[in-house]
Amino acid sequence: MTARSALARPRPNPLPDTAPDSSPGSAEARSSRRGRSRRPLVACGLLLALLALAVVCSIAFGARVVDIGEILDGLAGRGEALGALAVAERVPRTATAVTAGAALGVSGALMQAVTRNPIADPGILGINTGASLAIVAAIAFVHISSLWEYLWVALAGAALTAVFVYAVGSLGPGGTTPVKLALAGVATSAALSSLISAIMLPRAEGLTDFRFWQVGSLGRGTWASLATVAPFLLVAVVLAAAVARPLNSLALGEEMAVGLGVRVGRTRLLAAAAGVIACATTTALAGPIGFVGLMVPHAVRMLVGPDNRWLLPLSALGGAALLTFADVLGRVIARPGEVSVGVVTAFVGAPVLIAIARGAKVREL
Repeated sequence: MTARSALARPRPNPLPDTAPDSSPGSAEARSSRRGRSRRPLVACGLLLALLALAVVCSIAFGARVVDIGEILDGLAGRGEALGALAVAERVPRTATAVTAGAALGVSGALMQAVTRNPIADPGILGINTGASLAIVAAIAFVHISSLWEYLWVALAGAALTAVFVYAVGSLGPGGTTPVKLALAGVATSAALSSLISAIMLPRAEGLTDFRFWQVGSLGRGTWASLATVAPFLLVAVVLAAAVARPLNSLALGEEMAVGLGVRVGRTRLLAAAAGVIACATTTALAGPIGFVGLMVPHAVRMLVGPDNRWLLPLSALGGAALLTFADVLGRVIARPGEVSVGVVTAFVGAPVLIAIARGAKVREL
């Protein structure tokens, strides 16, 4: 063997190649994808467990504590009369909390997606206050009295308020921005709340009605009222499901969404309609409850990311659990009375709003 051939022969590498295989088909990449795909399922299981715990606590705790045995006997129509009565009163209230919380969670997620505003919420934008004012004005001047009438009036009030807030937030240079939209919503909500006070306080209905239409309460929920609002919430759910995938494309920017075949105007209109319907229906059922639609989508987004196909249904679960826990807390801390659930959510949600406004990029999602 000549010296030249020995030099030309490739020498074996004494050190093994330790660089990880980062190709799409590598084991590490597949494991990472599997981990990401499991996150929504894990989050769903966690939220279902929290919701189940909230439901049990809601039935068990109140002016009188009911143990598990009494709950089961009450559901079966047996047991002590007092325990059965407590269960019979708390089960419809719990169902109302679950329904209203789910609707508010979805409504908040939709409004944040449509406006690309991380501090969007039916309460902050004044939409539920507009629905509440419309109902109060109709009660005072037109003398409506049924939940069915409340629903249609609330829809009109919520829709008009949403259009007004968006128009005010669009004024000035730069068009609509998250900060301008939030400021317009807060100012509008304050003005509408003062009108509610002006209408309700001089009237003889008393403090209970005033408190209900100012901060919300779950005490009026019945099976009949839930059956009345069910068709409206079903429409909101269908619309939300239809726009979940297009909203993902819209999050990439309008030009990209148009390039992907998304009808931007139609998607925004349907998503806004779903959010307004869910918010107005909840206001007619339980009054203007705030901050649920702000807190829940942010928490769910931390768990599963921005994919609206998961964000919307999991926001429903999270909203149901949060509002039910808030109702339990309001009943426990003021026993044998109660603190309105809207006060509890505001007490918890106000610091969250401050943290989001200070720590997040409030320009857009």
